[in-house]
Amino acid sequence: MQIHLDAVGGVAGDMVVAALLDAFPEHEAGVRESVARASRGRTACTLLAHGDGVLQGRRFAVTGPEGEAPEHPADDHGHHHHRHDEHHERHGHHHHDGGRHAHRHWSGIRRDLEASGLSPAVLAHALAIFGHLAQAEARVHGIPVEEVAFHEVGAWDSIADIVAAAHLVDALRATAWSVSALPLGSGRVRTQHGPLPVPAPATALLLQGFLTVDDGVPGERVTPTGAAILRHLCDDQPRRSGPRRLLRSGLGFGTKVLPGLSNVLRVLAFEEQGETGSPGHRELGIIEFEVDDQSAEDLAMGLDRLRAHPKIFDVVQMPVFGKKGRMMTHVRALARADAIEEAIEACFRETTTIGLRHHTVSGAALRRRLDTVEVAGRPVRVKSVERPGGRTAKAEADDAMGTEGHAARQDLRREAERLALELPEDQR
Repeated sequence: MQIHLDAVGGVAGDMVVAALLDAFPEHEAGVRESVARASRGRTACTLLAHGDGVLQGRRFAVTGPEGEAPEHPADDHGHHHHRHDEHHERHGHHHHDGGRHAHRHWSGIRRDLEASGLSPAVLAHALAIFGHLAQAEARVHGIPVEEVAFHEVGAWDSIADIVAAAHLVDALRATAWSVSALPLGSGRVRTQHGPLPVPAPATALLLQGFLTVDDGVPGERVTPTGAAILRHLCDDQPRRSGPRRLLRSGLGFGTKVLPGLSNVLRVLAFEEQGETGSPGHRELGIIEFEVDDQSAEDLAMGLDRLRAHPKIFDVVQMPVFGKKGRMMTHVRALARADAIEEAIEACFRETTTIGLRHHTVSGAALRRRLDTVEVAGRPVRVKSVERPGGRTAKAEADDAMGTEGHAARQDLRREAERLALELPEDQR
């Protein structure tokens, strides 16, 4: 499954969780359990149906340790900052402890999470997201990452959002996450440091490399927590993909109201090609180029090295005529679609070409396996495949090389193939 995040209104931690739970409501109980476990029962979360008169979706609401609920949901900047409280900014909620704010350092939050009894996978995702956030805040303020601190109420709020997101990432096991171009927003966000520009400095660090768009709608559109989740899940650029089947969609609302635009994050979940279709369907990268100035001896060595590359499936070459009737070698390499840049680099390294073409195609391959059988005391490798009409097998020609005479080699291969096809299912 591939999951795409469509940042219509923006991205914040609670919006990611709400949208995913709108699309996958069966995980609500698990999210509640993880959030309760991470906070030792001091924080509760609620999934609320929510609409803005245009769209209908969900909101993810967090109740703090002392049963403190949001008081002013209209005042939402969603900003999560060093010694700052995203919960306060999001909800306009002010919590004082004897006239001073209580703080929780990232180092303490990390220790608490590690001791909380979260499942190892959920803990790993949560620590990775929080780590991105703390590192960005530390860079912004020029302080050690261990000293980054959050207000007490905001810490619980952020922990709930991040742990809930981590639970869903683990539960959904998507093979790929992508995100649309992100709205930059504009204006200032209020923090305890005073007004800061939008996107907030920590958000800007976390979103380096991501595509952005200015849609003219002001305000803080991506929060640092939202940006940290994106940094953990998504490649820097949106994935280009061929046709794929849409499985589910969901809408998660933020608390802020945007002028003329629904403040939602949309989730689209896709079935990967080949997940339920014919087995063996896959995306392949094809790289093609010509070589006219490399000796045949050196080119052969270079192409052998390309064939041995872990991301390249096969390489073929053929003679072609180029300009002025000059004989050249045309090379075509078949690579993993998601590793085409690595394969291109290898082609430039191993051959003298200075330009190439590449594209992605859909491929189909039969399920195969390699067995070793013994014929006349000699080990022979046999590749067998599942065809629509039944299994077929082919012995590795190299393993018959030590046998003299065509007829003897043919007999050896046929016997090996017969033995491989007769292997019981559990030995194959």
